[in-house]
Amino acid sequence: MGCNVGNLCRGGRSVLLTGCSSHLQANAASGMAVHDDCKLRFLDLKAKRTFRFIVFKIEEKQKQVIVEKLGEPADSYEDFTASLPADECRYAVYDFDYVTEDNCQKSRIVFVAWSPDTARVRSKMIYASSKDRFKRELDGIQIELQATDPTEMGLDVIRSRSN
Repeated sequence: MGCNVGNLCRGGRSVLLTGCSSHLQANAASGMAVHDDCKLRFLDLKAKRTFRFIVFKIEEKQKQVIVEKLGEPADSYEDFTASLPADECRYAVYDFDYVTEDNCQKSRIVFVAWSPDTARVRSKMIYASSKDRFKRELDGIQIELQATDPTEMGLDVIRSRSN
């Protein structure tokens, strides 16, 4: 099976897409690989707005980051936060729409490193050591949040970081 190559355009930028679904990229810091599906779904969210959010999970046995859940465009922020487990770490991206004081419709892509206090220490360490490399695979993140409980990633926090 060959790799797909294509172009996407959003906001005047052209993005070159390469890769095949079975291809993995190793994360040098932690030995975690990033499945191409993670990057392809992120590009769908960013360029086509196919999804409202994406939740990513590290599969420890396969040593790779995979897509766990895709949020529909009509899903709410509450749907997004409900998708994050109370006692397990995750990475997530959320497409945040808002209106500025000048009444302009804007959008920001928010990256959330979800690491609840009740998660296993080993899991917290793996997610922390893999975060920067994984985030670099997702070109176009505008806001980053590190959250250990829901109050640290509330809409008020995102709004304050969007200006």
